[in-house]
Amino acid sequence: MKEKLLVIVGPTAVGKTALSIEIAKKFHGEIISGDSMQVYQGMNIGTAKITEQEKEGIPHHMLDILDPAQPFSVADFQTLVQQYIQEIAIRGRQPIIAGGTGLYIQSVLYDYQFADSRRSAAYQQKIEQELEQNGLEYVYNRLKRVDPVQAEKIHPNNIRRLVRALEVYDRTGLTMTEYQARQSAEARYDFHIIGLQMERELLYQRINQRVDLMIENGLIEEVAQLLQKGYEGTQAMRGIGYKEIIPYVKGEQSLEEAVDTLKRNSRRFAKRQYTWFNNKMPVHWYEITPETSTVVFQNILTDLEGFYSFT
Repeated sequence: MKEKLLVIVGPTAVGKTALSIEIAKKFHGEIISGDSMQVYQGMNIGTAKITEQEKEGIPHHMLDILDPAQPFSVADFQTLVQQYIQEIAIRGRQPIIAGGTGLYIQSVLYDYQFADSRRSAAYQQKIEQELEQNGLEYVYNRLKRVDPVQAEKIHPNNIRRLVRALEVYDRTGLTMTEYQARQSAEARYDFHIIGLQMERELLYQRINQRVDLMIENGLIEEVAQLLQKGYEGTQAMRGIGYKEIIPYVKGEQSLEEAVDTLKRNSRRFAKRQYTWFNNKMPVHWYEITPETSTVVFQNILTDLEGFYSFT
């Protein structure tokens, strides 16, 4: 029998954390963070990491497990999360994934196979040398020749995705498009996905307010400390909430410009999150506002009784 798994998704600042706590309290759950940035130690404010007080005694996993200098891939995420799901289920508790991006969640639910396509530092260096010698257009055109479908999906300036697509092809003999098509369509778990959505202008207002609160709570100081420790060139510091603040800390931009950029990028990310889940995953959506959250949460708890009672 497949293990039951609840997933809570939705754009940033919509209320997923609060909902996950309520569900975990009622159904004896433990929460697995689906946020690939919250794995890093010392990156708390910019990732909106839950505090000990906010946890209300509910066990949380996938928080503060890596140094910011360590890389973290979707394959790493999948391995760790599936391990936590199994351990939680063995304890007789209910695993709940809260948050996360579409590909990361899909990799867990459908057991994507990454054994032959883990990132290679040597390959990354090889492509970077090729980029330096021949230019971005040359490397991008190579991807267009071997996998035109994937090339259409990748902006030429998105070097990380460009390198990844070429790496999969060079190391497996399959294009990224072929590789993704081979992934299993059968779910690994008996899962149920809840999505929270909010009217766009209201959501954007909440995102802007969250960014302002992050600044008040010490985001500038957090980024400065990470830079002082030598983390500027790491994968972790390319995350939203950090890359936008670095120019201000280094004196290259005004605080107003940096904050405006962070708000804009956060709003765009929220839109992409919603679009992905709405188009690609079987989400049960609930419309929410700050005024209706209590009623909506209660409706969700009632609806979940059927999911957890059915065996």
